Order: sequence, then structure tokens, then C-alpha cells
Amino acid sequence: MEIGRVVEALDGEVIGREMHALAAKLFPINRSRTGDGVRETLRYLQTLIPLEIHEVPSGSALYDWEAPPEWNVREAYIRDPGGNKIVDFASHNLHLMAYSVPVRETLSLEQLLPHLHSLPDHPSWIPYRTSYHQEKWAFCLPHLLLQSLASGNYEVVIDATLGPGSLTYGETFLPGEEEEEVLVVSHCCHPSLANDNLSGIATAVFAARILAGARRRLGYRFLFAPSVVGPLAWLSRNEPQLARIRHGLALAGVGDAGPVTYKRSRQGEAAIDKAMAHVLRHSENAARLEPFTPYGYDERQFCSPGFNLPVGCLMRTPFGEYPEYHTSADNLDFIRPASLADSLEKCMRVFEVLEGDRSYLNQIPKGEAQLGKRGLYRGLGGGNRLGQRDFALLWVMNFSDGRHSLLEIAEKAGLPFASVRAAADGLLEAELLRPVSHQAEVGNWV
Repeated sequence: MEIGRVVEALDGEVIGREMHALAAKLFPINRSRTGDGVRETLRYLQTLIPLEIHEVPSGSALYDWEAPPEWNVREAYIRDPGGNKIVDFASHNLHLMAYSVPVRETLSLEQLLPHLHSLPDHPSWIPYRTSYHQEKWAFCLPHLLLQSLASGNYEVVIDATLGPGSLTYGETFLPGEEEEEVLVVSHCCHPSLANDNLSGIATAVFAARILAGARRRLGYRFLFAPSVVGPLAWLSRNEPQLARIRHGLALAGVGDAGPVTYKRSRQGEAAIDKAMAHVLRHSENAARLEPFTPYGYDERQFCSPGFNLPVGCLMRTPFGEYPEYHTSADNLDFIRPASLADSLEKCMRVFEVLEGDRSYLNQIPKGEAQLGKRGLYRGLGGGNRLGQRDFALLWVMNFSDGRHSLLEIAEKAGLPFASVRAAADGLLEAELLRPVSHQAEVGNWV
């Protein structure tokens, strides 16, 4: 079945609840750049989609980077002078700064304070902190708790390992009828953060499940990888096939209540950029289009000048523009089933455009073709307005000169791509169009 028809048959309310349930299942897992939490997450995704898991040994060259040491945590806590566990990794994995080195010490409050992080402006929230590049340790806690700490000695335990292991990423490939591919990327390196991690994972997983049951002209490659180092690991091992990546999309922060935001690829006017702009323009909801910047999610690795792949980024409220970002307030209540379903629907509409966008040649180019006798034209004589279907037929016939794709025609006509594609399908069936198989034949068209 065509992607458009599959999308039309989806129940957004049901699928939104299912996406939220997936996020809830994965929420407690302690993910980081490496470690068993990433593996546990990917192994669960294997029960939902055909995912291949890859391990890249620590120290492996990743262009100017290298695969980091592996980090795993068994337990981490702080006991107050009375022997009470006041901060416990087991109760919330944001309590421990990611990549904290092992510690087992008794410290005075004055010695402990430099190792504690809080958010004075949001005193009940726990911040998310990392130390990927320096061997440090720290705990994160609500500011209200920090203010309540009394003088005395505190027991600090971080039972963790940091050393040789591997970087782990997952990959799903759904082949198409042609060799060209769409790359979809979601980072899987954050712990209990629902929007900035799990919303993208859930959207990618459900997109893969839908596409697996649809007819595909293009191949679709889904990458679930830790930020920065994961894409670099994949790129360093797949350079020979990068020419097949014709469109790409990074998914992150797609579950909050804000409007959809799309950041263009470095190319700016790539097919993915035009397709997304078209879909958002014809959406019922407000949306934002932003230019490429070399800061953000993993689109920046694929858009680095040595690759310059056409990979944009789909978000809702951009990272850093909502106070819950990288805090414990980015929880399961912060993401909404309706927003998840809407983000998924936007992705699928873009894939529908990419699948169906091609150029055609009008087989009766001299004057208008008689559509009525072929059962295509439904307009009534004497009226002053055409229905969208008839309008689309006329636009497609007039601009099917081999030089305009269906998306370009839709943009000129101000019509949704689906209407223009449906018109082209009808005209193809009536043998009034034929696909352009090679650009050289366009020059001979009269």
C-alpha cells in the first residue's frame, strides 16, 4: 500500500498513546554515551523493529574523535551525617552526573558542596549534567534539598566502572525499489529525559514500523546512536554508501506541546528542506522554519563540510528554549501523545512527498487535453470555481514538461502535494503522462 494511504488509515489518538507508552517503558533506563543502558534500550527496540546492534571498541578512530571508554553504574548515593540516603541514583538516574568516576569517601559538607549541582531558579527540579571529557564526579539534586544540608560528614559512594569497552548503536534498513535512501537519526544517549531523547526514539520506531508495511520506492535507514560519537562511528564505517543518502532527518524533542520546528540542512534547499517546508505550509497547525546552524543535534555531523549530506532536523520547541530542557521536569508528563502523533504524521507526510516526487511529460502538449471524455474532469460548465481535484489536473498537465517535479507544481499551484500526486496518478492511468526516465529526453519535447 502507498505511504499516503497507510497514513490516512492511522488513528492518531491510538498511535499517540502507543508512542507515549514506549517512552514510558524506556524512561527508567540509565542511558549515556556508552554502557549497558544503551544496550538495554536497543535490545528492547529489537522486539519492535528489525534492529541490528553494532559495537565499536573503545579507542577506535572516529575522524578527529575516538570511541569513548565505556561507563556503567551499579549504585551511587550520598548519606547524610545521620546515615540517611538523601541522594540516590536508584531513585532517579539524573542524580548522578554522567561519566562520574568511581568514588568511596567521607567528606565534610564544605568538601562535598563543589561536587553538587542544582537549579536555584527551579528549586524542585534535578539538573542533567555530564563530564564526558574530564575525569570528575558529581551529584545533581533539587536546590531545596541542597539548601537544607547541615554541617557534618557525608558518605559518598559511586560504584561505577569507566574503562575499555565499546560504543553501541543500532541500525534498521528497509530496502526500497531503488537504491536511493532516506536516513532517519535519533540519539539514544540520555537517561530519564522524555522529550530530549525518548520522543525522537519513539517517533523513529513507529515510522519504521509503518514504512515496513508500505510500498517503498526509496530505502529507509534508521540510526539509533549516542550523540556525536555514534553518527561519527556510523559515518566512518559507511563512507562508500553515503552517495545513496539523498534525504535525511534528525528527530529530537518532538513530544512537547510547542509548534513543530524544522531546521534546514546545510544545503538549505535540498529536497528534504523543500518537502518539509511544503508539508508544514499545508499543515493546520503553526510551524517554524529555521536556517541551518552548526550547533544542535546530530544533523551537524552529517552536514559537516566533508559530507554535506542533506539532513535536516525536526523538533517542536527547540532545545534550550523551554525551561524543562535537561532537567527532571522533562518527564513523561511533559510529552503529550497528541504531539508525538502529530510529529509522526509530519514525518510520514514528508516521506510521502519524497516517495512521489518526480517529473512527467505531457503526452498531449498542444492545447488542453480533453479530460472529460476520459472521465477525469468533473467540473460543471458555467461555474466560476474549480474543485481542487480538477484544478490539480490542469496544473499537472500544464507543467508536466519534464522540467517541473510534482512538488514544484504543487508549490506553484498552492495545492497540497497529495492532491497533485493523485491528479498525476489519474493522468498516468489515462496515458496522458509518462515519467521522465532521463533528462536528455526533455530537450526533445515539443
